[in-house]
Amino acid sequence: MTVVAMSGPESPVRLFDLSGRSALITGATGAFGRVASRALGAAGVNTALAGANRELLEKVGTEVRSLGAKVVTVDRRPETVEDADAMVAAAVTAFGGLDLVVVASGMNDPAPIVEMSLDRWEGIMDANVRGSWLVCRAAGKQMIAQGRGGKVVLLSSTRGKLGHPAGYSGYCSSKSAVDGLTRALACEWGRHRITVNAIGPTVFRSNLTAWMFAEEGPGKAAREGMLSRIPLGRLGEPEDLVGVLIFLLSPASDFCTGQVYYVDGGYTAG
Repeated sequence: MTVVAMSGPESPVRLFDLSGRSALITGATGAFGRVASRALGAAGVNTALAGANRELLEKVGTEVRSLGAKVVTVDRRPETVEDADAMVAAAVTAFGGLDLVVVASGMNDPAPIVEMSLDRWEGIMDANVRGSWLVCRAAGKQMIAQGRGGKVVLLSSTRGKLGHPAGYSGYCSSKSAVDGLTRALACEWGRHRITVNAIGPTVFRSNLTAWMFAEEGPGKAAREGMLSRIPLGRLGEPEDLVGVLIFLLSPASDFCTGQVYYVDGGYTAG
């Protein structure tokens, strides 16, 4: 990535210009992946969108194309080396290279540790840690070979920093590992001008958290408990993650790497 030198009356908004870049977004059919795909499409980024739900993936692809961006879809999850390599290859074949990576894929499967099987724990770790590592491995090879730097954004969580009493031994462990991967790759790839950062949201609206946004039922009590610890007084929306995402993918963040940026309404501040 080239550093934009500011001189004279030039607007600092140029620091956030992403037009013409190429990106890979995994988990493009999820709440964060979908809003990230639309945001990058609107910013003029050509995107390779990866996800396992073919019908929904094509719908997201159509939405992004309507914004004027070029799009290629890859009907795969990052479960194997071959999956990750295919995702990167799709972007390179379609757009001639790879500049930006957003790993938005992942999952949770909460249960008390004494009731959780090893298979369930490994499923969480595979989706959140193994998948992130595989995508980074494939993307890193390409970016290093290109020799022009790059930007990688991983999806962490406030649960990478804080525990949770509701059976999150798998999820908290996995997100802590994502934080560690972020820092390790930032150190490893700095000499290649590849920045690696993570976004750590608190609860934000998605299919998995819709119950917490309900006006009645168990979600109301859970929501009120969360809100008592969020200084800004509300839960998150997927759109809340867009600003920091654009920052981390743009030249504005060229001197920022190895960080977890919490988008949590102040949840981790108290």
